[in-house]
Amino acid sequence: MSEWSLAEPRKLTFEEPVRELHVRIVNGTVNVVGTEEGSARLEVSQIEGPPLVVTQQGGTLTVAYDDLPWKGFLKWLDRKGWRRSAVVSLAVPADTHVEVGVVGAAAVVSGIDGHAEVKGVTGDTTLVGLTGRVRADTVSGSVEAQALRGDLRFNSVSGDLTVVEAGSSVKADSVSGSMIVDLDPASRPTDINLTSVSGEIAIRLPHPADAEVEANTASGTVSNAFEDLRVSGQWGAKRITGRLGSGNGSLKATTVSGSIALLRRPAAEDEPWDVDPEDIGPVVEDAATDADATPAGEDHSDSGDNSASGSDDRASDDPADGTTDKKVL
Repeated sequence: MSEWSLAEPRKLTFEEPVRELHVRIVNGTVNVVGTEEGSARLEVSQIEGPPLVVTQQGGTLTVAYDDLPWKGFLKWLDRKGWRRSAVVSLAVPADTHVEVGVVGAAAVVSGIDGHAEVKGVTGDTTLVGLTGRVRADTVSGSVEAQALRGDLRFNSVSGDLTVVEAGSSVKADSVSGSMIVDLDPASRPTDINLTSVSGEIAIRLPHPADAEVEANTASGTVSNAFEDLRVSGQWGAKRITGRLGSGNGSLKATTVSGSIALLRRPAAEDEPWDVDPEDIGPVVEDAATDADATPAGEDHSDSGDNSASGSDDRASDDPADGTTDKKVL
């Protein structure tokens, strides 16, 4: 095992293979990008407070604080420990298994083919071009994802979820966070399951769509842009049910008091969908007059890449006898 203690900005290059990456920081930014190179590179461009500890052992590269464990990460509320900050950029092989934990920090993960998992207490997360399985857990931070090809699992208390060009499977649970999901027309069949207590849900389906649909709200409003779907319930609980196409996919959306909108992507549209979570309410209310999402059926509604290029230090000089090579930089 090799270990470094980084108390100031520094660059490191790791010649030994990296199969797993673990990053845990408080405040600042984490940027992880997958590359075709065999080596991994790290750049810490800013750091305040206690040093970051970097270890490499058995194909696992860890960049973290000693007092910030991965287990129980979302319950870490040591306010004194928040008096720290770091800006960390990592370039790793694309097939690396990535785990990132942030408290009050922004996280960006892109170009990763392996399994990716992100946990955030208050920091926002951006996921771009991931092809493997993805899991994101947040307390109040938002998650924005684009061009995912693997399954996405999302859990939050009040954090919002925005997915553009989602993969074939999205399963999300939130208490009060809003959810906006735009399905990739190339993904077949779809498996979408969204659950919220008070958060609004908006789903845009490709044309032609292919899924069994069941959307329910106990007291919220609903909007439906598909003539093949049926809206039932005039007071209180409302449902949107039916089959689109052959019904090979599955779409389920459930909320207690939030609104639900099922929108239709025009057949010729190629541009990504960009909707601010705060605009979900107007989207639901105005769907009947939206040219791109005109309901054809009945509506019972009540209303930067920092890839750590270059290196100052080589991290491949591990002792032959397997002892720890500890350096303070």
